[in-house]
Amino acid sequence: MATSQASQGSQPTAIVCVGMAGSGKTTFMQRINSYLHSQKQPPYVINLDPAVRNVPFDSNIDIRDSVNYKEVMKSYNLGPNGGILTSLNLFATKIDQILNLLEKRTTPDPAKPEVKPIHNILVDTPGQIEVFVWSASGSILLDSLASTFPTVIAYIIDTPRTASTSTFMSNMLYACSILYKTKLPMILVFNKTDVKDAEFAKEWMTDFEAFQEALREEEEAGSFGGVEGTPGMGGGSGYMGSLLNSMSLMLEEFYSHLSVVGVSSMTGAGVKEFFEAVDKKAEEFNRDYKPELERKRKQREADKMTNREKELGKLMKDMAVSGEPSSRKLDTDMDTISDIEDEAEDEEEGDEGLTSRYKQALDESGGAHGETGDDHSFARYIRSSQPNI
Repeated sequence: MATSQASQGSQPTAIVCVGMAGSGKTTFMQRINSYLHSQKQPPYVINLDPAVRNVPFDSNIDIRDSVNYKEVMKSYNLGPNGGILTSLNLFATKIDQILNLLEKRTTPDPAKPEVKPIHNILVDTPGQIEVFVWSASGSILLDSLASTFPTVIAYIIDTPRTASTSTFMSNMLYACSILYKTKLPMILVFNKTDVKDAEFAKEWMTDFEAFQEALREEEEAGSFGGVEGTPGMGGGSGYMGSLLNSMSLMLEEFYSHLSVVGVSSMTGAGVKEFFEAVDKKAEEFNRDYKPELERKRKQREADKMTNREKELGKLMKDMAVSGEPSSRKLDTDMDTISDIEDEAEDEEEGDEGLTSRYKQALDESGGAHGETGDDHSFARYIRSSQPNI
């Protein structure tokens, strides 16, 4: 439960909600925010969607207070997605200020013992998942949060739209890509269970034969891909059926690393189970993910120091203060000077020296072998172009 973290006195958990447009992500944020308030554990809420007009909850930090989405679109001549991405990039420059605020609000203040520290951080993201998950600014924001607090990804799925095997597998592949991109613990939240129960999805994730049976039924009914009554949309011997079967086997290991929760944002069903899953994933973060993040951070710092020393060595060598003998450099310089002097002599000699050498060679060849018509023609051209000869 959400109150368990308060009793344990552990670090607050950052819950980053991601999901496709229309999955009910903002409504889910409102529901878990309301639940935490009912548990006397008000969260710290961050809104990272610059294009949303109204949100049904109060945000402690709102990207719209710092970045004007419409002005960004006009100033940089961008479309909707480009405007969201650029707004996130501009907002990411303030990540140090955000972390300072979070650390102040999540740390007990001895001077104000009546003020309770925050135990949950809720982060709402844009509906365009790729804009946040696959962008540099999204990586900066997630990495910064994960380096300070246990961070969990809540992937919101529209359950009614996932009833067909093809859309279900598409969501699973998307979740897989997000998991391996962010490298953070993930909870699959099957939303809108008041419309359709999520038990079928849980069964498909744990029982390969149940998924095969559902796929076979869709093919026989002619509703493969969620289009009913359309024959030829894919068959049992077709490519798509074989592909879905293969992917369901491949993702079996992936499913074992996920927590799955069915939630109704409208009725509030499943929210308690969601926070129980959050507590487990926070423990998993501290046990499995945090050591790996620390190792990567130390590796980046070591690589940065190595590159800095390498660049410093190059600079010292270029400035000839590295202590190495400079005789080789002097020889190279002397050779270069000699080449320059030779070139200067050739320039002083000019066309006159070139013509005299050609004339001498022409006379010698004419004396030995006789002059041809071509030789006479070229010689006449040289003489006509040089009147002083």
